[in-house]
Amino acid sequence: MKKLFALVLALAMCLSLAACGGSSSAPAAKDDAAASAPAAAAEGSAAAADSDATYTIGICQLVQHDALDAATKGFKDYLTEQLGDRVTFDEQNAQGDSPTCSTIVTGFVSNNYDLILANATPALQAAMSATSDIPVLGTSVTDYATALADDSLDPAKGTGINVSGSSDGVPAQTYADLVTELIPDVKNVSVLYCSAEANSVVQADQFKEAMEATGATVTIYTFADSNDIQSVVTSAIDGADALYIPTDNTAASNMTIVNNVCQPANVPIICGEQNMMMNGGLATASISYYNIGRAAGEQAYEILVNGADVSTMPIAYDEAPVKMYNPDYAEAIGFTVPDGYEALSGSETAE
Repeated sequence: MKKLFALVLALAMCLSLAACGGSSSAPAAKDDAAASAPAAAAEGSAAAADSDATYTIGICQLVQHDALDAATKGFKDYLTEQLGDRVTFDEQNAQGDSPTCSTIVTGFVSNNYDLILANATPALQAAMSATSDIPVLGTSVTDYATALADDSLDPAKGTGINVSGSSDGVPAQTYADLVTELIPDVKNVSVLYCSAEANSVVQADQFKEAMEATGATVTIYTFADSNDIQSVVTSAIDGADALYIPTDNTAASNMTIVNNVCQPANVPIICGEQNMMMNGGLATASISYYNIGRAAGEQAYEILVNGADVSTMPIAYDEAPVKMYNPDYAEAIGFTVPDGYEALSGSETAE
């Protein structure tokens, strides 16, 4: 009986130990689940935070005129369509003063904005000097290699730094062809631009080369600021069959002065873009500044929302410039424009 009792007691103890062992694994599994729950919740809340992310963008525009205004509007319109009130713009205008661009973008950097839009070459150069970390997008910039002082730059491969954007560039040959088409017996062409604008220098030199290949004589005239324009234009049109003005921001802001000198002298003015033309020129091959602004807006969205690398983002272009003419100017100087040009009235300037 003692042996039987001992055997029963031993069996009872084994069963008790087994029960204890089985019960110890269940709490462990429960603890693991409890530990993973906060992590999953945190991950979900991060995703929700991304969808509600807000962005502040600084916009530095060199000067107020129709073309640059249109580019800024296109940029803002695109991002507002995509992000609604999740995007805020700090829009400032340097009123044509390059040093003021530096002051403006320095403020953007101090405020640690998410992105900077630099509208026109001096604004882009100021932004590049102010930051190497915040993404910078240019627009209304004709030649990024010149603006960045990098002759090896391939626009299709990006800049390799914190800069990309959209260009208002049109090949100089297009404007040379425009001049010879409008004035088949052209002999003397004058070029006018502001000496402070690097991209104007490039456009003028390229136009001169293309125009001289036709046998015409090309003379370049430059002015330092708006105070010099009237006297320089007066000299430029003396003996000229046509006047060419590239996409020069200072000239664009003072086309009324240019018009007041050239129109009484019946001089055809070939402009770099349509808003300049509408304010006092005859013809242009123009891109849409509103569209290149929207292109920069698309780039900004990809950078801010999708994490695109600005340094490898190709420069964007409007690939389809349109030949246009100003019927009011044509009538005023008694000029007949050949077929193939779109007549543009003052109410149809670039959106």
